[in-house]
Amino acid sequence: MKIYLVSSTDSPEFTRLKCSFARSTVIALDAEWKPQRSSTSSFPIVTLLQVACRLGHDSDDVFLIDLTSIHLPSVWELLNDMFVSPDVLKLGFRFKQDLVYLSSTFTQGGCDGRFHEVKHYMDITGIYNHLQHKRFGRKAPKDIKSLAAICKELLDISLSKELQCSDWSHRPLTEEQKLYAATDAHCLLQIFDVFKSNLVEEITSQDPKHINVGLKDILNGSDFTSKIVTAKLCKAADVIRAMTQNGQNIANGMVSRKTTLNTMPMDENLLKIVRKYGERILLKESDLLPRISKKKTRRRTSLKNEKTDKHLVCSMDWQGPPPWDSSLGGDGCPKFLLDVMVEGLAKHLRCVGIDAAVPPSKKPDSRKLLDQALKEKRVLLTRDTKLLRHQDLAKHQIYRVKSLLKNEQLLEVIETFQLKISENQLMSRCTKCNGKFVQKPLTIEEAIEAAKGFQRIPNCLFNKNLEFWQCMNCHQLYWESFRLLFVDLGSLKCVVMSEQTRC
Repeated sequence: MKIYLVSSTDSPEFTRLKCSFARSTVIALDAEWKPQRSSTSSFPIVTLLQVACRLGHDSDDVFLIDLTSIHLPSVWELLNDMFVSPDVLKLGFRFKQDLVYLSSTFTQGGCDGRFHEVKHYMDITGIYNHLQHKRFGRKAPKDIKSLAAICKELLDISLSKELQCSDWSHRPLTEEQKLYAATDAHCLLQIFDVFKSNLVEEITSQDPKHINVGLKDILNGSDFTSKIVTAKLCKAADVIRAMTQNGQNIANGMVSRKTTLNTMPMDENLLKIVRKYGERILLKESDLLPRISKKKTRRRTSLKNEKTDKHLVCSMDWQGPPPWDSSLGGDGCPKFLLDVMVEGLAKHLRCVGIDAAVPPSKKPDSRKLLDQALKEKRVLLTRDTKLLRHQDLAKHQIYRVKSLLKNEQLLEVIETFQLKISENQLMSRCTKCNGKFVQKPLTIEEAIEAAKGFQRIPNCLFNKNLEFWQCMNCHQLYWESFRLLFVDLGSLKCVVMSEQTRC
């Protein structure tokens, strides 16, 4: 791989670029821009266009076209002819977005025309999905893998993306930036080589007689057939006119579009790949229009929600009494309901004997969560600020946990609700389902009988004089292990000589 930086149309690098375009039938494309959006456009300004040209089996040229230095109107026609050339296969990775940004950049650079389409194009994601389907016999998942992940899987190459968000408008470019940009485009050629090698047997096994050549078969034997077939960018009306006038219009050059790009024709195998797997990028007018109004609306809504959430978070300190308080008709036993964002806190609360329930489904509706908390007289613990917006929920029915770590969350809940925890409460609830234990401990014989077909008790416990407990709800068995457990709950500090564990 040879890297050339093209910053002027008078440079030898630009001359080599034009020669490479003429000799290449496969070209890979990529673009880089500064991550921040320009104030004069809704689209980023593309500052670097990478073009990797396949010149031979062991010869590839990668051109880094500096769009901040080169005169854009001078290269627009050359690039546009390459985009629409039927003799060049273009490779890219989600290149439609790059094409939109390129079109906007060239328009702002003084070009009268825009880039509207790319013909004979293949996206690397489509190539990857085809290889996955051929390898495993199933469709690839809908989620699109990154280029780095595809390179690692197909080429066993680690493609570093550290410089992706660097300042691509700063000049001069560093050597690391040049190598990164060139590698990003060149790896597309390597991935296509893997794809092509997997299709060699399929392509060579096809009978040339069954290849659909369209108009060539229909007009076989006519004097003007070859002229119609070889004419570039023919319109249907021009073809009909040529047929009725014995091809005089085509012979006079009225149909074919003259271009500055004189390319070599594709070989037969590559042409078959393009016919079967090639596609076309076509930009609509809506793709080229700025979307400032929608973004402003979303931004205003987002800012409004952020202000609302901050106000709710600041004002959502606990304002008891809790629903289990005797003054509200409660039984005095603390009870909590924890949503999915603090679900891990539930096991910690159960370890110290607190009734901590979780919703039956992983993603319950907000209304169902609130109804369950009201019905069971529980305080809903959450970190979701959206739940705080429900005005019909009493302030003493919900609490937003501020801490992130589970141990700190446990201390926060105990201190906020002034919970009193005795040593007898420790490990008195099932950490699996929140159920209570059977009051009377089980003997080893009773535990073995209860565990049949349900739970395995280690053989090493049979010779030890242990007591077993069983959850009355899910029937999970627990036993003592001789380890010291130090429990530090703020003002509550105690040392428990045995810890109940389960198999």
